[in-house]
Amino acid sequence: MKPSLILIGLGNPGKSYERTRHNIGFRAMDMLKETYGEGEWQQKSKFASEICEGRIITAPCLLVKPQTYMNCSGEAIRKIVDFYNVDPAKHILICCDDVDLPLGTLRLKENGGAGTHNGLKSVVEHVSEQFPRLRIGIGPKPQNEDLATWVLSRPPKSEEEKLQEALEKIPEMVKEFVMHSP
Repeated sequence: MKPSLILIGLGNPGKSYERTRHNIGFRAMDMLKETYGEGEWQQKSKFASEICEGRIITAPCLLVKPQTYMNCSGEAIRKIVDFYNVDPAKHILICCDDVDLPLGTLRLKENGGAGTHNGLKSVVEHVSEQFPRLRIGIGPKPQNEDLATWVLSRPPKSEEEKLQEALEKIPEMVKEFVMHSP
């Protein structure tokens, strides 16, 4: 099955990263799998990713969690784009955390730069800047905190509740995206 949309969540593999701020993209994929997935996550070494097939309305989709670690996400995404021979601007949607958005804010953009996000930098380097992305606000890091340490930490319960509320809105937001895509 050739997917009409490839949904990719950025994150880091492994238990130690599971509930960190930086792994909100993986959590978005888990939420989409619950709603639209058809089966379980499967490890696919040829894509360096975990994948799950799904369907949004009538559109076949592929849910993806690259296993290359955040800073090399573009390597896995390049493999998938090449294998399915798809135009990233029309056939992929990247979900990732964003420190520049208020906690729990969701923003869908058609394209753009990577900003300070190393996962997006890797995607831009290996694919292009021309791909839609759903940015999930994790809020700004506290002053005097190291950015890498902060995004790789787990949010307190009060923040976790706002992030969960945002995650629960993603399936409907992605469905709208599919319905209004050319």
